[in-house]
Amino acid sequence: MQRLDGVIRNYAWGSQVDLAKLQGREVPAELPEAEEWFGAHPTAPSILDDGRPLDDAIASEPARFLGRRVLDEFGPRLPFLLKLLAADKPLSIQAHPNSRQAHSGHTRELRIGIDAAFRNYVDGNHKPELIVALTDFRALCGFRDPLVAADEIEALGVSGLEKLVTTLRDSSSGLRRAVPDLLGLDRDECREIIAAAAKAATAMHASGAANESGSDAVLIELARFYPDDPGVLVSLLLNHLRLEPGEAVYMPAGNLHAYLKGFGVEIMAASDNVLRGGLTSKRVNVPELLRVLDFRTMPEPRAIVHDEGPVRDWPVPIDDFALRRIKVGSEPQSFTVDGPRICLCTGGTVTVADAGGELTLTPGHAAFSEAAAETLTVTGEGELFLATV
Repeated sequence: MQRLDGVIRNYAWGSQVDLAKLQGREVPAELPEAEEWFGAHPTAPSILDDGRPLDDAIASEPARFLGRRVLDEFGPRLPFLLKLLAADKPLSIQAHPNSRQAHSGHTRELRIGIDAAFRNYVDGNHKPELIVALTDFRALCGFRDPLVAADEIEALGVSGLEKLVTTLRDSSSGLRRAVPDLLGLDRDECREIIAAAAKAATAMHASGAANESGSDAVLIELARFYPDDPGVLVSLLLNHLRLEPGEAVYMPAGNLHAYLKGFGVEIMAASDNVLRGGLTSKRVNVPELLRVLDFRTMPEPRAIVHDEGPVRDWPVPIDDFALRRIKVGSEPQSFTVDGPRICLCTGGTVTVADAGGELTLTPGHAAFSEAAAETLTVTGEGELFLATV
């Protein structure tokens, strides 16, 4: 058992409050703190108590740190990445590749010789994700019914959106045609349409005629940040999701999504492959995004919740990771896991122990338990997230 120091990522959309407050640091933080990474991704590996980056430690003794099962299935690398994510502003509208697309794209870009800073595929891994809300959390996630979207867009009565409405009502290929059309709009034209749509949505709210999906409210919000970005209009095609603490959303490969605001624990396959279509000042690659998108609708984006006593988990259809939230009370709880574990405290004071020793964690701090230690015991009063394979 070793303490694991995460790496804070200072992106413009991050919060100057959430992470600092959780960890008992001075608020506000000097810079926006968007994410804290706990894992072994080479972009920003966490540091163990002994001073080694986690990826180096795993490379030196993979069987000890990962266990034979994980080593055989995934090779000498930690297959997941755990994060604290704090969004104070909307993130980019984005999707992630599946394994085949990631491997092919990464290989292609290496062969061509694209500089690392300009690659779409920084590694060869897929990037399915699960995020669990710690606070009220809002997100856009997956395509909604195009016919419902068409009705709500038509109700705005905005010149310039008539073609979009007609396209969406072609149920056989509406979304597949509508998204490229929107992302290809000229910025000046886009600014004009967004301004008119935001004005119409504001008037609808004032008259008490806001739509049930919340898409008009999201439009108004995004228009303030990105008045000429096509991603604002694409948001009208996506599910608007409000998560309460403890609820989660799972995003498979190809799922178009954007976090809007909130604080949560996120786990994903160990990848940093992001294909962006808008709502960002970062590099956008629309053709590559369209290549990986899954245009099927997602009627219910929320992840299934499974509760068993003080333990909650959210089953996912992939093998790279599993996540449990443990409400820690007076009685010790033991967990036998065949593989590596990262323990992240999000409330109270929690002591975690394995065959190699014990550590007491406070909110926002983590520990790594290697596979060789097998059984993990948890005591104290608080909340702990346990990330495993």
